[in-house]
Amino acid sequence: MAATSKLVFILAVLLLVSGHRASAAANDDPAPYFLGKWELLPNNPGISAMHSVLLPNVDEMVIFDATVWQISRLPLPDYKRPCPMHQNKATNVTNIDCWCHSVFYNVNTLQVTPLKVITDTWCSSGGLDVNGNLISTGGFLGGSRTTRYLWGCPTCDWTEYPTALKDGRWYATQVLLADGSFLIFGGRDSFSYEYIPAERTENAYSIPFQFLRDTYDVYRRPGQDDFRLENNLYPFVYLVPDGNLYIFANNRSILLDPRANYVLREYPPLPGGARNYPSTSTSVLLPLKLYRDYYARVDAEVLICGGSVPEAFYFGEVEKRLVPALDDCARMVVTSPDPVWTTEKMPTPRVMSDGVLLPTGDVLLINGAELGSAGWKDADKPCFKPLLYKPSKPPGSRFTELAPSDIPRMYHSVANLLPDGRVFVGGSNDNDGYQEWAKFPTELRLEKFSPPYLAPELADRRTMILVDETEKAAPYGKWVGIKVKSAEMLNEFDLMVTMIAPPFVTHSISMNQRLIELAIIEIKNDVYPGVHEVVVAMPPSGNIAPPGYYMLSVVLKGIPSPSMWFQVK
Repeated sequence: MAATSKLVFILAVLLLVSGHRASAAANDDPAPYFLGKWELLPNNPGISAMHSVLLPNVDEMVIFDATVWQISRLPLPDYKRPCPMHQNKATNVTNIDCWCHSVFYNVNTLQVTPLKVITDTWCSSGGLDVNGNLISTGGFLGGSRTTRYLWGCPTCDWTEYPTALKDGRWYATQVLLADGSFLIFGGRDSFSYEYIPAERTENAYSIPFQFLRDTYDVYRRPGQDDFRLENNLYPFVYLVPDGNLYIFANNRSILLDPRANYVLREYPPLPGGARNYPSTSTSVLLPLKLYRDYYARVDAEVLICGGSVPEAFYFGEVEKRLVPALDDCARMVVTSPDPVWTTEKMPTPRVMSDGVLLPTGDVLLINGAELGSAGWKDADKPCFKPLLYKPSKPPGSRFTELAPSDIPRMYHSVANLLPDGRVFVGGSNDNDGYQEWAKFPTELRLEKFSPPYLAPELADRRTMILVDETEKAAPYGKWVGIKVKSAEMLNEFDLMVTMIAPPFVTHSISMNQRLIELAIIEIKNDVYPGVHEVVVAMPPSGNIAPPGYYMLSVVLKGIPSPSMWFQVK
C-alpha cells in the first residue's frame, strides 16, 4: 500500500512538473531574435488619424480628425455635397467647408471611402454597440453635445444629433456597460457623467461627479490668474467583473457603482506624477483569465505606463521648456481587498504612447515622446521604438525594445489591433492645423506593424480557425467548439484562446479595449486529419465581456491564429 501511494505521489509530481514546463514553454518567445517589422501603406487617407476604430466583419477602419480647421488633404467628393458649414477655430468665422474630415479605410484593400461629418469631432469619444456600430459622442463647440451613429456598409454615412447630451463632452471617456448601454464621463469643464440616450432622444440631466473636481489641477501664479493644467481629461474607465467601474484620473482612482451612483472605495494614489491629459500616460486593463469553474473569482488588474509631471503642460506652453516624461509602469489589482501599486521602470520615458492588447495577452506600447506633454508643439524626442510588455513574466524581464519606425508619432496618434495580428498605426499632429512645413509635420501616412509573433519563420506554425465550421455568435456561458487547422496535436498547456474587444482610440486612450482568456473545456484532436476542435466556455456575464463583437484567436505556443469575429450577447 505504501509503495502504491509512493508511486501515485511520484506520478502526480511528474505530471505537475511537466504541466509547468509546458505552460512555461507556451509563454516563451517563439522568435526571440525577430523584433517586428514595419510596413508603410501605399496610400494615405488624406486626413490625419486623430480618432480610429475598427468596425467588425467589414474590417473597415473609421478614421476622423476635426472640422475646426476647415481643411484636410481630401476634398469632399461631389456626391457628398452640398458642403457643410463649419466654424473656424482661429477666426471664429463660419464658412463653407468642402474638405473631408472622416473616412472608411479598408485594412485589407486599402480603399479610402470619404464620409461627411457635420458637427465638430475634435477630441471626441466613442465605442461600438452590441451590433458593431459606432456611437460617437462629444467634440468641440457645436459638436460637444452631439451623439453620432455610423454603420459599416458601402453607402453608410454619419447620422448626427447635436443636442442629445446634457453637458458638453470635450476630452471625455465613453464606457460600455454590461447591459450594452454607454456612460460618458467628464470632458473639459464638465464635472459630471451621463448615459448616452437612445437615438433621437435628448438627456434632461447629468449626474454630478465630485471626483473630477477633486482631481482637477491648476498652476498657481502669484499676481496672475491660475493656469489651467487639468490632468484629469480622458479619464481611464474600466468595467470590472463585479459590474462596477474603476475610474482613474490624474493620480487618483475610485470604484463607482453606476447603478446607485455611489463611490464604493478610493484607492491609494499613484505616486510620481500625473497620468491623464495633458500629462498623458497610457493604460490597459490586463487580460481577464476565466476558469472552468463558472463561479471562480475573476480579478481585474490595471496597468498605467508613463505620463509626466503635473506642471509639464505649463512648462511647455508658457516657459517653452520640455521636461522628461515619466519612465515607470504601475500595476494594481483593483479587485483585491488590499490593493497596492507596484511599479517598474521602462527602458525609456514615455508620454502619449498607445497601449495595444495583443492576442497573446502581451501589451504593445507604441508611439509617444520622451519629453513634454500633450498639446501643440509641447513634446519632442519621439519614441520610435515600440516596447513589448509581457505581464506574466517576473519584474525585470517584462520589457523588450522592438524594431523602430522612422515616422514620429506623438500628439494625436493612434494604434489598433487588426484581425491578422498586425497593428494599424496612424496620425500625429502637434500643429494647430494642417502643417507640412513644421518640425513635426501633420502626418497623413499610415503603417502596419508586425509584432514578433509574426516572424516569417513562424508562418508554418500558425493555427488557422476554420471560420465556416465554427459558430460566430453565442450567449453568455455557452460552450462553443472552435475548429482549428494545425499540423501539431493540441494540448491545454500550450494553448490559449483569447477574445479582444476592438477599442475606440484617440489621445493615447483605448476606450473599451479588453481581453478575455477563455476557459478551455475540452480539446478534441484529429476530428478529421489535421483539424482539431477546441471547446471553450463563453464568459459568464456582461460584467466580464460586455455584449458585442470580439476578435477571437487561438494561440499555440505563443503564436496566435488570425482572428475571427465573434459576437457575445
